[in-house]
Amino acid sequence: MTYRIDAHQHFWSIERDDYGWLNPTERPELTPLYRDFAPTDLQPLLAAHDVRGTVLVQAAPTLAETQWLLHLAATHDVVRGVVGWVDLTRGDAVPAIEALAANRLLKGVRPMLQDLPDPAWIANAPIDAAVGALVRHGLRFDALVKPPHLPHLLAFAQRHPALPIVIDHAAKPDIARGAFSAWRRGLQALAQLPAMHCKLSGLATEAGAGWSAATLRPYMETVLELFGPRRVIWGSDWPVLTLAGRYADWVAATEQVLAPLDADDRHAVWAGNAERFYRLD
Repeated sequence: MTYRIDAHQHFWSIERDDYGWLNPTERPELTPLYRDFAPTDLQPLLAAHDVRGTVLVQAAPTLAETQWLLHLAATHDVVRGVVGWVDLTRGDAVPAIEALAANRLLKGVRPMLQDLPDPAWIANAPIDAAVGALVRHGLRFDALVKPPHLPHLLAFAQRHPALPIVIDHAAKPDIARGAFSAWRRGLQALAQLPAMHCKLSGLATEAGAGWSAATLRPYMETVLELFGPRRVIWGSDWPVLTLAGRYADWVAATEQVLAPLDADDRHAVWAGNAERFYRLD
């Protein structure tokens, strides 16, 4: 069995108070997540499934949280890299990126596009200078999007072909309601761009509690079909994953879908693509 890299996981501390989306009063379905999630919570799961490294992804739109994540990464060897946050529209975005990039553990940035009121923001925002800084420093761009964002992400990606982009959670198809065709068309257009990658993560949450591998299979196989096994990156989206099921179940579902691939392609999805894309040391 190949080892694994979990290329999408989170930690948070409630007392930080900068997670605007994590509000159990407004979103009671998130109540199970309203507690601290720390490296000691995740480590037993990683050990049980031979996960030898992770990519720690931002969960708050603040520089302070990104600095906190970089500190966690520096003190926990299992975290191989951090995807942080920068306000790409600010006049000081370029020096902010340069300052963060001085830390070798920063691997990319993620604006929280799904939470912005305008789904076309990414296509129209005046962020070319910030994107240029990302490219110069070898940083990656995580696209936290849903299906309505995909045409706008395509326009952005076409304008910035030198920027390596990965689509988080396969763009969050509404699996619980059986949405498929429009989601597939949007991904298919993006998959034509040779540098575009896609994360095989977050799908259990979109299916909801009680999901099965059979429910997820058409979506997972579509991602593999469109992007090929050398541009698909596996991740768990833990602890958000815990809203819908166990880490072990998500690993097992992925194993089933990857079983027809040869050993090299399986390794690419489980670990190699993450190591290459994020340039993990």
